[in-house]
Amino acid sequence: MDSYKKRSARIGPAAEPLPDDIQQAIDAIMRGNPPLRLFTTMARDRRLFFKFFASGLLDRGNLSIRQREIVIDRVTASCGAEYEWGVHVAVFAAKAGLTEEQILSLFSGGPGDECWTDDERDLIRLCDSLHNDCTVDDKLWADLSARHSGEAMLELLMLAGTYRTVSYLVNSLQLPMETGARRFPS
Repeated sequence: MDSYKKRSARIGPAAEPLPDDIQQAIDAIMRGNPPLRLFTTMARDRRLFFKFFASGLLDRGNLSIRQREIVIDRVTASCGAEYEWGVHVAVFAAKAGLTEEQILSLFSGGPGDECWTDDERDLIRLCDSLHNDCTVDDKLWADLSARHSGEAMLELLMLAGTYRTVSYLVNSLQLPMETGARRFPS
């Protein structure tokens, strides 16, 4: 994995200074931290940048931060998107109350691992089903919808799809790891 650190991104970031509206959008997300390479790369195209930012689901919605991060971490791990997985684990895992055992399970375990509640197992099953089959069978849908509103179900599907798209971007752009991001377990 050391070669990951040494490679260059296939498309470089936007030239600085960034336009004011793009810089303000990035600053609102980063809250004083340096911008992520993904954001500055997307800033090369104003239309794509704002479409990408408009699809973000990191706000307070129909899911708890824990539910959201279980889905994001499982989707990005399943897609081999170390860049995005590493950012989310570093920034949000503690806030979401994810233990080291759970982080490892999201990377290489399964819904049957002892560290999960039944609801969390269903979230992992959802991610795995969407990743493998691009759909949700009736039993899993019934299990999930018994605990989640229709709006939350829509958000779960959109969240998984958004982070599959993010995984396509970060993997195909070959973005170098961010400082402080977690690496995939060896």
